[in-house]
Amino acid sequence: MSKFQQSIHDLEKVLQQSKNEWLRLDANRKLLTEQLEEKLSTLEQYYETKDTYEKARILLQQSAEYAREQAKQQIESLVTNALQFIFGPLFEFQIEIDEQGNKPVAEFYVVSDYEGIKVKTKPQEARGGGVVDIVTLALRVALIETIQPKMEGPLLLDEPGKHVSGEYVLYLYEFLKSISTMFNRQIIMITHNQLLAQSGDRAYYVDIRDGMSEVNRTDNA
Repeated sequence: MSKFQQSIHDLEKVLQQSKNEWLRLDANRKLLTEQLEEKLSTLEQYYETKDTYEKARILLQQSAEYAREQAKQQIESLVTNALQFIFGPLFEFQIEIDEQGNKPVAEFYVVSDYEGIKVKTKPQEARGGGVVDIVTLALRVALIETIQPKMEGPLLLDEPGKHVSGEYVLYLYEFLKSISTMFNRQIIMITHNQLLAQSGDRAYYVDIRDGMSEVNRTDNA
């Protein structure tokens, strides 16, 4: 092999190594981008949950004592019903209101029954991420139906029950339909869950083909 050919061979070898290194770094970049998007989505959901809790606290704190007790009972009942509807009868939602510096402060708890033993935890610490999803969803509904004057318009949901495991999705499906019927309120929902998509009277599926979004309508039976 001539010196020139050897140089070409060496350059090709270096080029291939560079390509391999670029592919490795690009794969790492894609992985980190996916992880970042997932964390941002989780963070956004956390802020949404926190915002819902704060609105419920403000509602309870600013109400007069009698109205506060009425609102407390309504919220506890609706959220408890949601938890029991989806996860079974061993769950209960409780609101505890304490006076701190002449100001009522509300705290939220999920009470679970484990073989006769009552376990009380904050919703975000309850068993599985699905519990906090349902508590947040039910709290939003309770706020909309409790606040006076009553808020009109549809209920907008973005990935409801995102962390609810597959075995409970059917119950969430039925719960959403019951909310719509009970409160005579339209629900507009964005979801990747096919079963939840089928819970609507009308669904639009969005596919991306060659970089273009394609929307197809389907009417559920």
